[in-house]
Amino acid sequence: MENIPESSSKGTKRRRDEDSDAGNTSSLEDDLTFSDTLVALRIMRAQFPHIHKVSAEPFILKSQLYSSVKDRTQVDRELESLRRDKVLRLFKLNTGQDDHAVMFLDDYLKQIDRVVKRMEGKVGGECEVFGWFKTHVLDSKLETGIEHQELCSLLSLGGKVKDSHISLLINAGILTRQLIDPNMYWIAIPNIGSLLKGLVQGRKEIISLLSRRRYKEMMLASLEKKRLRMSPLDMRFHLRDLIGSGHLRTDQTPTGLIIRVSKD
Repeated sequence: MENIPESSSKGTKRRRDEDSDAGNTSSLEDDLTFSDTLVALRIMRAQFPHIHKVSAEPFILKSQLYSSVKDRTQVDRELESLRRDKVLRLFKLNTGQDDHAVMFLDDYLKQIDRVVKRMEGKVGGECEVFGWFKTHVLDSKLETGIEHQELCSLLSLGGKVKDSHISLLINAGILTRQLIDPNMYWIAIPNIGSLLKGLVQGRKEIISLLSRRRYKEMMLASLEKKRLRMSPLDMRFHLRDLIGSGHLRTDQTPTGLIIRVSKD
């Protein structure tokens, strides 16, 4: 396993709690780019914000990787290799057409276990389907989506599948129906609805903040210290996303990095 720079461990602190103490954590300017995708993933995982009252394992956005590893083709190639090796999973998000999240497989299994523990007392014996899903579906289906018949076929390797089993996976947030084809499901990360809502609102808040400035720009060092009102995710998380998706761009100046709104 690669050694994670000491600066990244400081990044695990909740930056958004302490506006005036932001200098105590490493600056995004110090670790904006990385040599390869796995290093970037591990450091961003360590820097994932700790959010009060939200039980979520760390996830990384594909756009954040694009902002951190200069060669996008390299990112796609290395993600595909890690996915095939069952180190991580990719998830299609409902926050934007091209939005994908990345989660280490071990973290995803922990996230499912959190949900199962919460639901066990309510649904009794049907919780067996979660074990079937982890053992038979996740192990063999590496894509982001799955067709209904294939899902039932894989689950049946664990036991007799009922409609109520599928409903349970949907209610738990592990599966979501695809709008275009209700016979298809997205494999999803459960229990992150409030974070996805914050992701969308935080994007708008930052773009709005910069767009109100005369030149639609701000020094990164100053922008990092701003507190977001509309998102539980921290500024570092959002800036990586917006730079990688092309909504913001960076320019080096003698006094440091400037963040600018990209021209339409």
